[in-house]
Amino acid sequence: MSDLLRSAMSARLAKLPQLPPLGPEDEDTDDNLGPLPGSGLGPPAVPFKTASRRKRTPNADFAPISAQGYFSDALQVAVPARQLDVRAYYTAPKFAEGTVMVCHHGAGYSGLSFACLAQEIVGQAKGECGVLAIDARRHGKTRSTAEKEDEDLSLDVLVQDFVEILRAVFPDSAQAPTLLLVGHSMGGAIVVRACPLLLEHKFRVSGVAALDVVEGFAIEALPHMNSILNARPDGFDSPEEAVEWHFTTNTIRNSRSARVSVPSIIVPAADEKTSPHSWVWRTPLRSTAPYWSGWFTGLSAAFLAARAARLLLLAGTDRLDRPLTIAQMQGKFQLEVVNGVGHMLHEDDPIQVASILLEFWRRNDRIRLPPKVKSVGEA
Repeated sequence: MSDLLRSAMSARLAKLPQLPPLGPEDEDTDDNLGPLPGSGLGPPAVPFKTASRRKRTPNADFAPISAQGYFSDALQVAVPARQLDVRAYYTAPKFAEGTVMVCHHGAGYSGLSFACLAQEIVGQAKGECGVLAIDARRHGKTRSTAEKEDEDLSLDVLVQDFVEILRAVFPDSAQAPTLLLVGHSMGGAIVVRACPLLLEHKFRVSGVAALDVVEGFAIEALPHMNSILNARPDGFDSPEEAVEWHFTTNTIRNSRSARVSVPSIIVPAADEKTSPHSWVWRTPLRSTAPYWSGWFTGLSAAFLAARAARLLLLAGTDRLDRPLTIAQMQGKFQLEVVNGVGHMLHEDDPIQVASILLEFWRRNDRIRLPPKVKSVGEA
């Protein structure tokens, strides 16, 4: 657990448990979402000094990095059933029998939060495993095709979105690759609930991996969310400043990952003449408050009931709640703890997280036997 979170919460709570290849048009910074602070909901924020409104000179050390090179393709996927035009980042496995890790980001982030992780997974797996990362509704470059955008981010809406996106990307489930579902924070709650629905649609799901999300810990953090949000900056003078804020506050501890992912979660202010900031968050986090409890309530039971191999990847053992502690002692799921990271563990240490996910994949991917030729004992 980060020091910032400990300082933001009470003592009682503290004790609880990045396409055809990307072109210049994809190198802009018009996608944006702010991270959702608080344990299980996103990283904590600290007061940002804005006493003077004099524009800061952008720091070149935090200049945005293009997503090119982290994924092979950027896809715009039409999902008429959900009135969405979805941005998805994809690197396909090199082999027909390969597996695809399907990644869902947390609230306020985008698919590019998995950019560095995707690069590591593809490299370490030598192309046997691909990665698909999506921008959810109201996130990144995903856009509504409805006359008026539906701002509903409730659990059922996001789960149905996720399922229909995969059905649009892989129309024939029988010919689709084996899927390994990976979700961070809110995304973990989505992929866990989507698993049984994908199985009903005859997709092969070898496993579900939830990254730093635990029901009990997240629910306990909710009363502290408003005070934490009050400490976040409302906007920034430049994308560089946004990247720098995420890095210097330990929200994202890997500057390279922050330089790739953060520009996708901010957008130019609608009216810079009247706004004190040139760049603001893509999604105001307070607008998601009605859905916080719904995302996480019942998550532990749903995770343990998933008919696939289960992995819980945490940034600290003290984040486990009682049901998961008991289930882990009974060997009902694989638990891994990544040291030296914060809530954005997959951005902070993509090498180690990729190694853990690939080991989980290799252990649980279905064994594929050659076609039967003769029965045992036949000449």
